[in-house]
Amino acid sequence: MDQTMPFIHVEDLSYAYVGEDEKPIPVLDHISLDIREGEYVAILGHNGSGKSTFAKMLNLVVEDYTYAEGKIYIDGMDIMSPDMTDDDVLNLRRAVGMVFQNPDNQLVATIVEEDVAFGPENIGIPHPELRERVDRALAAVGMTEYAHHEPHRLSGGQKQRVAIAGIIAMMPRCMIFDESTAMLDPVGRREVVETMEQLNREQGITVLSITHYMDEAARADRVIVLSDGKVVLDGKPEEVFSRGDILHRVGLELPQCTAVSQYLKARGIPLDGVLNMPEQCADAIARAWKNGQN
Repeated sequence: MDQTMPFIHVEDLSYAYVGEDEKPIPVLDHISLDIREGEYVAILGHNGSGKSTFAKMLNLVVEDYTYAEGKIYIDGMDIMSPDMTDDDVLNLRRAVGMVFQNPDNQLVATIVEEDVAFGPENIGIPHPELRERVDRALAAVGMTEYAHHEPHRLSGGQKQRVAIAGIIAMMPRCMIFDESTAMLDPVGRREVVETMEQLNREQGITVLSITHYMDEAARADRVIVLSDGKVVLDGKPEEVFSRGDILHRVGLELPQCTAVSQYLKARGIPLDGVLNMPEQCADAIARAWKNGQN
């Protein structure tokens, strides 16, 4: 393995799938980017932008590379190589876990702790390590008290946290959240986003959040915007959200806080700092109001 290579290295990647008429339909168009271990990256894009296909390629869910070009390296391994063995695939899927949109599709057992144990048990993790992994994973998502509950009786946000715990128990180095909050109410969304942040900040897990929620993307360290299979923006949230012209052109809106702060600034209200999240915007408005009173 090349020790200088980022954990994920994507080089001139293009991909198309076969349509009903047997003609290839382009999805990704010459993408090149690096993701270093420990980053928290949000990937934005409208429906059909290619973001979910990209996520599935990183997790080796896509297996047909007939109409694929370029390279994807994960932990120094070329995952599109025909020389990949079954053991290589298994090891990479352990390193990169994926949480999908619908938690019901990932829950397989009738008791929460059994569901969390399913993955590591199937790769041969013995007791007592299995017990330790399940306990740590449930604690990491704040679901310890629900260990003996039935998953189908949980709320959407709680189910998704159990699904996340099942991936954590596999001890991945990277977790991909593919629209994992799309089916949740605001409370459930907040629970899952807070879990993503905790995994990244406290455990050092590389987090890729595929989303169309701008306020979720604002919480990441880096934002990548895809449109029609191409990378159109890539940078810190404040850099990406300063390009409202490009975002609007590709069918995306600014986070509400960013839009409000830009509106107020345009009308002469002096707001300072990075203003992409509610707490940032509220603090800046409070400072401006206080200064105006003095």
